[in-house]
Amino acid sequence: MKMAPYRRNKDDILARINFPLFSLQMLTNRHVLVAGGGGSSKTGVDNGFEIFELSHDGKKFYVEEVTRHETGPNVVMNCVVSSSPNGRHTYLAAGQESHCQLYSVNSYFISSQKNGITETVEDKSELWRRKSVTKVTSDNNNKENVTKRLKFELKPVDSVQTDFNGSEPLCRVVRVHPSGTLMATGGTDGDIRMWKFPTLEPIAKLKAHSKEIDDLDFSKYGNYFISIAKDGLAVLWDSIKGTEIRRLTWNQPQGSKYLYKRCRFGVVDGEHKCALYMLANPTGQAKKQMSYLQQWYPEEGIIKRCADFDESLSALAVRDDGRFIAVGTMFSGSVSIFIAFSLQKVLNISNAHSMFVTGLEFLPVVDQQNYTVNSVAEAAVLSISVDNQVCIHTLPYRKSIPLWLAILIMIFTMFMTFLFCSYIGL
Repeated sequence: MKMAPYRRNKDDILARINFPLFSLQMLTNRHVLVAGGGGSSKTGVDNGFEIFELSHDGKKFYVEEVTRHETGPNVVMNCVVSSSPNGRHTYLAAGQESHCQLYSVNSYFISSQKNGITETVEDKSELWRRKSVTKVTSDNNNKENVTKRLKFELKPVDSVQTDFNGSEPLCRVVRVHPSGTLMATGGTDGDIRMWKFPTLEPIAKLKAHSKEIDDLDFSKYGNYFISIAKDGLAVLWDSIKGTEIRRLTWNQPQGSKYLYKRCRFGVVDGEHKCALYMLANPTGQAKKQMSYLQQWYPEEGIIKRCADFDESLSALAVRDDGRFIAVGTMFSGSVSIFIAFSLQKVLNISNAHSMFVTGLEFLPVVDQQNYTVNSVAEAAVLSISVDNQVCIHTLPYRKSIPLWLAILIMIFTMFMTFLFCSYIGL
């Protein structure tokens, strides 16, 4: 029997930004990067990035803005953070109009010196709403206290055109291989372009789709690469050879037509294998059909499990250890967390956002006990939307009975049943 998911009607709003949000990344274990904007039209809505530092006070999460980078007239529809192969440099690749813009992410500390005084700091920014914070410092030895804070600088490095649709070219997806050596981009022209990373030298152009690309992803194991598009195809590739392995097909209910919305690879817990997760939404006359979260095994090219929804799906994330999946919805702005291996729903936040969810990202796992950063929740996922809000949703540790105790209870129950039957003469 399935356990009912833990439900909340409202969760924590971390920040309100002054532009719609389309992309979300964890820059470090403690720093969250969001991106978006209002586009090139003269609406007065900015375009760019915001970086927040995440902290936990033992009861709830808080964020504090540390960096803002504006991108002029170019809205940021998607982005990905990756390290160089040697791990010495961090890069941000962002889809901005028809181009992919590469940024070097440089970090540095800002030191502030205090001398046993009480300071009140007020954030006058309209980007997110917090009351003024009072910081108290003391020094019995009459020495200056030094507080250090990590800041970031996004420095443009290179830019390449990645989409060549004659009417409205747009770089819709940017993904980087876990090795940090290969980048893939997809746009409205339906072509997938492979690039050396971070030099952005062109490698190949893969042709399989007749309509715009919706999503791409690389696997950590097996050299797999997946592409989905508005032509309804899901194509599995060999990312090293650049050759097509197979097209993923399934028996759609009642002959209806489905389109894939998002795709993400995850690792199989304890194995050097990968699983593939995809969101499928009905279209046309089939809009009253269910939407699906599907779990595929790419080696076999078959669906292992499905979870159904009564509305269209818009966002997908897989935790880095492969244990949890997060899904965001289109109409209600809800967020759900699933156990990956069984697709059992364990958390549901109805109406987490007032509009459709555009991005999800799990907080990284930082130790063997699977604690999330700065928290002892079993899992925590960030969500963004075009409602300008950044929210966080936490899964408390679920109560369970140890196996040895369950066996002991079962033996005791059988023994008491035997005694009762003997007593009444059965």
